[in-house]
Amino acid sequence: MAATAAFEFRDDAEAPILALSGDWTVDTIAALEAGLRAVEPRLKPGAVVDVGQLGRLDVAGAYLIDRTFRASAIGEARIAIRGRHDNALQLLGAARKAAVAPAEKPHGPGGLNGFLDRVGRVMAAIGEEIIQTVGFFGETLVVLGRVIANPRKLRWTSIVHVMETAGLNALPIVALLSFFIGMVVAYLGARILGDFGASVFTVELVAFSMLREFGVVITAVLLAGRTNSAFTAEIGAMKMRQEIDAMRVMGLDPMEALVVPRTIAMLVMTPILTFGAMMAGIFGGVLVAWGELGVSPAMFFARVSEVVPAQHFWVGMSKAPAFAIVLAIIGCRQGLAVGGDVGSLGKRVTSSVVQAIFMVILLDALFALWFLEMDW
Repeated sequence: MAATAAFEFRDDAEAPILALSGDWTVDTIAALEAGLRAVEPRLKPGAVVDVGQLGRLDVAGAYLIDRTFRASAIGEARIAIRGRHDNALQLLGAARKAAVAPAEKPHGPGGLNGFLDRVGRVMAAIGEEIIQTVGFFGETLVVLGRVIANPRKLRWTSIVHVMETAGLNALPIVALLSFFIGMVVAYLGARILGDFGASVFTVELVAFSMLREFGVVITAVLLAGRTNSAFTAEIGAMKMRQEIDAMRVMGLDPMEALVVPRTIAMLVMTPILTFGAMMAGIFGGVLVAWGELGVSPAMFFARVSEVVPAQHFWVGMSKAPAFAIVLAIIGCRQGLAVGGDVGSLGKRVTSSVVQAIFMVILLDALFALWFLEMDW
């Protein structure tokens, strides 16, 4: 049974003494707080804690003693201890250290050195991210080739499901946005080219822009924000619930079960969505040309067939599979990299969308330069 906690204050000529007795634990110190408050004004520098009669002491008791001394005129000065006790010195020191611990300062140097340090860390993180993504890309291609070589490993149910959720369900928003982009391009072309008496070339402007660039880029950007984030969230949630570890224990390869079906579904659906975006954008341009320039739909399509080579269509369509692979790989890799907390999931989803959009713009620029050099 715990001994009742008590204290006695003696104002000796040499130094005030706070003599402790009994067990100072979380169960016994509640009744002492008011008495210690009354003692605080009488404690002066040089006061001593006598622990010779002290029984058990825990963190709560040590904190109460330390708080009493810090609230007195002694302040943050070190507590002097008289007598012998097993852990009084250690616990009182720990309580004082926790009470006066300084606020955590930001790590790293400041000024120019700090700026260079942060830049270096960011560049190192980007380099590591690139290496891991390239490695995952190679692993995905190897597994994809192995699965294609053995079609019995294809998970058709998963592929069709992803084709519907990630591809078919995205068609309305892709077509709608492309329709408005086509209208904007046609409207600007009609106004600007009209100032030079060349408004008839609005037809070529709409066809070239939608077939070569806007159709596939708009599709890829929307998939990066919609489908890519969904891939990361789905796989990341499975990773948090340890479902992927369970799959490995059951002998299932997560690459074959999760990554390959999504990659194949994206390879199939991205060209289809790109074609829909092209047609929707051209249709938007047709409406503006009809309303602003008086060019009927029949005249519009007749001029497109005359002056716009089919190679522009194939240039745009050829980018779609490359974008599909990049989007699927980035989304799946970020999902598999999720840690065990929700914060990691949100961070990976954000990284997935940002990386996907960046890669889409970068690849489109590289494609544009290459096709320009090839005169296509």
